[in-house]
Amino acid sequence: MSALGAALRYLGLGGDGDGEEPGVDRRLTSRRDADRSDQASTMGAGLSFRGEVSGEGDFLIAGKFEGDITVTGRVVVSDGAHVEANISALSIVIGGTVRGNLSASTRVEILPTGVLTGSLKTGSFTAADGASVKGEVWVEPVARAALRDPAL
Repeated sequence: MSALGAALRYLGLGGDGDGEEPGVDRRLTSRRDADRSDQASTMGAGLSFRGEVSGEGDFLIAGKFEGDITVTGRVVVSDGAHVEANISALSIVIGGTVRGNLSASTRVEILPTGVLTGSLKTGSFTAADGASVKGEVWVEPVARAALRDPAL
């Protein structure tokens, strides 16, 4: 098998399985695993990004981000990450520094290393000992919000 073929197979882009390398776990290249990996995106610690991110799945930020984030899954801001953004997601976990307006339909969690400056609106909110929160916090459980707005 050529080096290109081996690389493509490793990435799950290989052919029909003929000439499979010994020791390669086919589960790593299954369609189900590929679908799952399509649902999460990561921005590494050495990266900076300015712009807009939107889509389905989760988004993990370990570097610097500035702009807007709108995803259907969870947004995780790692310890050491710096984010200046408006974030809208299913849930948000903050371990780094965030400045902006947050909206999470289920919950927002600020970890002990997390710093939030801005407003947030969510169904559930927790801040660990050591976390810093400066701004407005609106917590309205989803059930109550649904009673007021039948579209929810």
